[in-house]
Formats: sequence, C-alpha cells, structure tokens
Amino acid sequence: MDLAPSFTWLQAILFFFLALVWFLSFGEVHGATPTVNIGNFSKVEDAVNFHVYYGQTFKVIKNAVDGQSYLLLQNNSRIASRSKYCTSRIKSYVIPLSSYSVDTDYFPGLLERLKGITSDSVASPCVLKLYEGGQIELVNKSDHQKLAQFSAHFFSDTNQLPACNFATFVPFIEDTPLQRAEWIKFMGAFANAEARANEVYNAVKENYLCLAKIAKSRTSFKPTVAWMKYDNGVWSFTKEKYQLKYLEDAGGESVDASITKNTYNVSNPDDLEELHAILCTVEVVIDETLTSDPANYVLSTFLQNLNVEDRSCFSFLSNTSLWRYDKRIQSYAALDFYNEAVSQPQLVLADLIEVLFPTGNYTMTYFRNLAKGEALTNIGSQMCDRDTSTPMEPTIVACG
Repeated sequence: MDLAPSFTWLQAILFFFLALVWFLSFGEVHGATPTVNIGNFSKVEDAVNFHVYYGQTFKVIKNAVDGQSYLLLQNNSRIASRSKYCTSRIKSYVIPLSSYSVDTDYFPGLLERLKGITSDSVASPCVLKLYEGGQIELVNKSDHQKLAQFSAHFFSDTNQLPACNFATFVPFIEDTPLQRAEWIKFMGAFANAEARANEVYNAVKENYLCLAKIAKSRTSFKPTVAWMKYDNGVWSFTKEKYQLKYLEDAGGESVDASITKNTYNVSNPDDLEELHAILCTVEVVIDETLTSDPANYVLSTFLQNLNVEDRSCFSFLSNTSLWRYDKRIQSYAALDFYNEAVSQPQLVLADLIEVLFPTGNYTMTYFRNLAKGEALTNIGSQMCDRDTSTPMEPTIVACG
C-alpha cells in the first residue's frame, strides 16, 4: 500500500525552495555608516506575497503571508547595535546573517552560513557533504532554545508559534513557477546579495520565457494532459495553479475541469467507468501519487491503482507517455522536484516540453517515464562535484 509521508508536500516545497540560496554568497558591509548601493536593490516584479523596501542602513521585507514586517539592520549600523524588535507585527535581524537554520524535513540548499537543518533527508549532494562532515548541525525543530542560537530560522508552518528569530518563508503560496522562483530575492535581502539574486532570477526568467515562447510556436496541436494522483482508493486531477501554468507554457492543455469531478472512487463502478473514459481522451498522464517506496512504484502499480484490465484505449500507454517527477531523490524520500526544481523552473518546463513533444535528444532532469520502466537516480554526497563554498549557478537550457 502506498503511504504518504508524514509531512505535506506543500510544506516540503517551501523549504526545498531554499535551494535558491545555492545562488547567493554573503557580502560584508564596511564603514561606520553603511548605505545601500544602487546595485543592491531588488524590485519584486512577479511574486505577490512579499515586497522589499530600502532605507540607508536598513531594509524592510513585508510578508503578506504572516502579516509580519522584517526589519533587516546592517551589522555595523548604530541601530543594529542598540535596537532589537520582536512584536506581533515587527521582527528585526542583523544582516548579513552570521548563521541560519531551516525547519524542513527535506532541504536542497547550500549557503556558506547554513548551520542547522531539522532533518537529514536532503536532496542536495553538497548539503549532505557538509552535514556528513559535521559542518551543519541536526536540530530538533521543537527545540526553540537550540534554534535561538542562529541569527535566523526559516520555517513554513504558520500555525506554529514563532520565536523572535523565526522568519516565514513560503514560496509555495504563489500561483506561478516564476512567482515562486522570485523568492530568491527574499533570501538575497537577508544576505546583502540583491545584485546576485537579481542576476540569477533574470537569467532564470529569461530562459523560462524563451522556452515557453518556442514551445507555443512549434505546433497548433496541444496534447491533453492528465496530471493526477491516487490516495486511499481515490483518484483526483490536479487543480494546482502552478502546475496548470507549467502545462500551458509547455504547449499542452490540462483535462478540462468542466468535465471532471473532484474525486473518483475506484470501488465505485460508475466513478471508475467515468475515469477510464476521460483517460481514453488524453495523450499524456503525469502521476504524482505519494508513495513511501518510489523505487517500487512502477507501471503495474499505476495500473493496479487505476483498477483497469483492458487498457487498449489508453493512448498514453501505447505511446509510452506515463510520467512521474521523482527521477532525482535522496534515500528514496526527498524529491529534488520539491528542491532545486522550485528555484529553477526553466528545467521543469524543458522537461515538460520534451514530455509533450519528444525529440529523443534531451536528457530529463526531474521526470522519469513510468511506461518505459525508467529507474530513479539516488542523490548522495559523493555527487557534490564542486567546492562547497562556491555558489551554484543556475542551469540555462539551450533555447532557439
């Protein structure tokens, strides 16, 4: 039986998104009265749930999710040495952060001053290397006293009672892939690395938009895609806006929401017949069913969950276009799709374009073909192929 992990995938996404900090390096502020350089401004253009405002020796991040204002004080300013704010509406942090931790069951990112994680299920080879080398500490997420040692602790559970150094980091609440990716600027503000954050986001956005433009101009035919999942005997089609946006930008169409119900119970003959009829009209299926054993989630598992014997009408099977996004995984638990993929949406889009319009000369990053029996790639610390103090560059896909 497939078992969902104890955490929600939304919770995973938000902390996996700290892969953004792969791209940032902390700078130092010099001088008795530091000011903000023109190159160190970030303007939030796409994301809608945070904004950054600048003073001479401070910044303010307004977070629409928790209603908090984060006052970021330059470390050698007078206000930083004499003021500390921790109210229901305002919190202060001295920047650049000397250390930080993340409350996550899975974590992809790497930053020189990452010092604490709350789980060793991590989809980043270089973070695993640092953890195994004793440079990152494993901390119980409930131990607020221990977490207080860090300059900031990034978390996503808005129902949790936050401490003074907690900051809510929630890219998953955004509706589009680029809106989520722009949260790199949120982290950049804490690191005094706005110029780098702007550079990375601009490169990612430009590549994403180029791929989307090419995909939409290739053909007038738009493959119909069923992005769906199974849970305790019930199938449902995705209604996640960011997933539907991916399909649109890749040149495909989702199953028409007007002809689908919220759920289909496979033990109900009428539900099952209706579900099979809908699937006979689609060209591609993306199965995002949660499972505790991804390595053994194979084609027969999907067919068993679908409760189907005669599959002759399913063109997505005859054309071998049944997919999952769990190709890259750590210890068969932490999916890289909820890690680096959130901060590099251009790679997800490139994968989906190949799914919809296969060329055969593109190597998938996150998606594996279940119909062809493709195996997983298990992430380990030995896969870290760079100096761990070096920021990771975004991967730009050839477009043209």
